[in-house]
Amino acid sequence: MAKDALSAGKHVLCEKPLTTTVPEAQELAALAAQKGLRNCVCHNLRYYPQVQQMRRLREGGELGDILVVQGTYSQDWLLYDTDWNWRVDSKAGGASRCMADIGSHFFDMTEHVTGLRVASLCADLQTFHPTRKQPKQSVETFANKIMGPEDYVETPIDTEDFGAVVFRMGEGRTRGSMTASQVSAGRKNGLRIEVYGTKAAAAWNQERPDELWVGHRDKGNEIFMKDPSLLRPEARGYADLPGGHSEGYDDTFKQVFRRFYNSIREGAGAEYPQFTDGLRQMVILNSVLDSNKKRSWVDVPASAK
Repeated sequence: MAKDALSAGKHVLCEKPLTTTVPEAQELAALAAQKGLRNCVCHNLRYYPQVQQMRRLREGGELGDILVVQGTYSQDWLLYDTDWNWRVDSKAGGASRCMADIGSHFFDMTEHVTGLRVASLCADLQTFHPTRKQPKQSVETFANKIMGPEDYVETPIDTEDFGAVVFRMGEGRTRGSMTASQVSAGRKNGLRIEVYGTKAAAAWNQERPDELWVGHRDKGNEIFMKDPSLLRPEARGYADLPGGHSEGYDDTFKQVFRRFYNSIREGAGAEYPQFTDGLRQMVILNSVLDSNKKRSWVDVPASAK
């Protein structure tokens, strides 16, 4: 659909992952560039105000040189073998599920906040449920928890429930580690990112989105509550509500859509993730799958063009 829209001369905003393969992502990115059309991939989680504040702290030098990046994206909605969703089917969602669905958000946010790129990685993936109980008819998410044996069929699963990755960033000494899980009981959307620099550290948790933790070696740590008047000027435009009024998941979509539409209407720069960013995540994901298959470190191509 995205390809057809571009071919028809339409600007396109596409959900993530952009595609299920690197060649398809390359094709879309090249077509958008050839047509001179605005294109966006919805890595919306960049646009929580406190994530932008973290990015601006790094850009302002307040964190120093980045030494360590670590975190997780943990959920529990596929904990049971009775949990079913189209994403578990590789024919529909591609060769990866957990890392493609939520791990990609972590890596996009990590590169966006640090300004560094993942250069190499070593990954381990695990499928805890080799079979799942697929409903015989279409049901709403989670409704299958109350179904009986006559309502489902045992279906083999070839996508991962969990992934762990250690990685190196840039050309220097920066190191990182992350996990992505869809079988972590009690975690609903537990995206956490922690960035540790030579001067200070910053950490953010999607389940407490209005808080930003800033850590220090030689003085007390701090927790900053979201308040537009207290954000760095470059981050302020990502917060629309006064301090004390939470801005959450739905607001991140608003920030992406606003910038996408403005770039079309005003011919302004594209301050949002583009198809090249979607391609970038497919390149990282492909490297994760390759590393897991080889059980070894692999280099992540700087460009897939």
